[in-house]
Amino acid sequence: MNPIDTVQPGQELPPLTLAPVDRTTLFLFGGASGDHNPIHIDLDFARKAGMPDVFAHGMLGMAWMGRLLTRWAPQARLRRFSARFQGITHLGNAITVRGRVAEIVEVEGERCARIEVTNTNQFGQVKIVGDALVALG
Repeated sequence: MNPIDTVQPGQELPPLTLAPVDRTTLFLFGGASGDHNPIHIDLDFARKAGMPDVFAHGMLGMAWMGRLLTRWAPQARLRRFSARFQGITHLGNAITVRGRVAEIVEVEGERCARIEVTNTNQFGQVKIVGDALVALG
């Protein structure tokens, strides 16, 4: 039996801790995602926009949340995944992504776990919150 088939409400997913965000990460994510918005890679542009420096793409943070979920359960079991952006992820922020089984629900005849996901930096500041639905099989 797969371990995710026996999950219970309140169960924590193994956390995902990432290296501090740096310019290389932002450059590489911009290329991989096709998001070349200069606010994420051009210091002069960011300063003209009133920011102290470039900062991470919101979708990079959401991608890390997706990584947490798909390390826990096969991607084919992911039924829904949404996120709300709460704050800017600055250079040097070391992000930890955590997930918790909020409840077990039945959706369209399928037993699923609703997972609450958070993305926080090393200071405990929440950057993104999310919600996912994972089929339990």
